[in-house]
Amino acid sequence: MAEISADLHEAVLVIAREAGQAILKVYEGDFAVEHKADESPLTAADLAAHRVINEGLRRLTPQWPVLSEEAASIPWDVRSRWSTYWLVDPLDGTREFIKRNGEFTVNIALIVRHAPVFGVVHAPVTDETWHARQGRSAYLRTGEVDTVIRSRRPATGPLVVAASRSHRDARTQSVLERMGDIEVIGLGSSLKFCRIAQGTLDVYPRFGPTSEWDTAAAQCVLEAAGGALLAPDGRAFRYNRRETLLNGDFIALGDPTLPWQQWLEAAPRAASR
Repeated sequence: MAEISADLHEAVLVIAREAGQAILKVYEGDFAVEHKADESPLTAADLAAHRVINEGLRRLTPQWPVLSEEAASIPWDVRSRWSTYWLVDPLDGTREFIKRNGEFTVNIALIVRHAPVFGVVHAPVTDETWHARQGRSAYLRTGEVDTVIRSRRPATGPLVVAASRSHRDARTQSVLERMGDIEVIGLGSSLKFCRIAQGTLDVYPRFGPTSEWDTAAAQCVLEAAGGALLAPDGRAFRYNRRETLLNGDFIALGDPTLPWQQWLEAAPRAASR
């Protein structure tokens, strides 16, 4: 198994923060918005953060490949042979970036044998960084201070439920209605997972496509904090198992003992991970 030393851990935190600073340079000025083939938006900030992260990780760990949203055209016959690699979203929440609401993050995960073993989620606007290694505690770094974070267990009502501002559909609404006494909070990007990890949110159901780089880093943080990211069949998310890089439906939980299976009965199931 790949070894994540304390020095490497800290070096990746520095890279994430440098990527965040590159994003803010664009954020604070005027910027153009382009669109990729799938109609998702792209800005100079996405590309600037990608360069910082890609160059930094390749310098630190040249033995491990990097799969980034902005360089995702690596053929499956190459990816399928990887046992260890970096999975990166240089700017998670580009739509939130364009809206200038501050709810976007830098996501960096190390995947070993399909599971995230190290995750870093950095919020450039607030300069907060959530980070964790598999089998250890999860932390929130504010400035230079790390605080151990834990999800809310047991989670008692009213549950605080995250729902995407940019992606809300009828299936999500039907599940929210089955939860009973809840408070719904709109929040962008991987911040939803991180707030669950630190106990200020409880649940995040998601139906419809996301990409593997959207969830991996935050999954590591959430699991280290005591929560879970589950497919509808109850399995934990795993990565780089198929040619597609799209995730199926999922539910993120701070307290995995909640009756989430009953809630999901209201929604048709997509492919499991």
